[in-house]
Amino acid sequence: MPDASSGQETTLRPLTRDEEAVARAIGRAIMVVPRAMDADLMREQRLTLNEYAALLHLSEAPDRKLRMSELAAACDVSLSGMTRIVDRLEADDLVERVQCTEDARGSNAVLTKAGLTRLERAYPTHLASIRRHIIDHLAEIDLARLAEAMRRFATPTEDRPRTRRGY
Repeated sequence: MPDASSGQETTLRPLTRDEEAVARAIGRAIMVVPRAMDADLMREQRLTLNEYAALLHLSEAPDRKLRMSELAAACDVSLSGMTRIVDRLEADDLVERVQCTEDARGSNAVLTKAGLTRLERAYPTHLASIRRHIIDHLAEIDLARLAEAMRRFATPTEDRPRTRRGY
């Protein structure tokens, strides 16, 4: 089969039974776990998982402030999606939007004191959800190796460090 990127022939190696099982399980988990965690947060906190993530990233940022584009990237949502999330959080006085001092065209999202309090109140629900839907299922797994593997395949190929080959 031709490789479109190099124009060379490549041979596709079928997946083993175990490889296929892992690929399918990861695909399913990618779909199911965020929905389950979102449902937990909505039911108990009236906060979406994306709203929680935005509050969390802002709480960890210097001065609890991020450019809207940085916040969108951190939460892995589009800029327009982040605008809608921040609009909802702003309506509840959890976040405020302020003009960027460095660039008048941009705006920053800033976590308010009420936003930090809201995040702290939602944290136990989020933690319990992570334990129930993820951690409790990994008792016999080397978590450090799993985390490293997940980081590697969750990093876009173009962002990975290139390894030097001996040819």
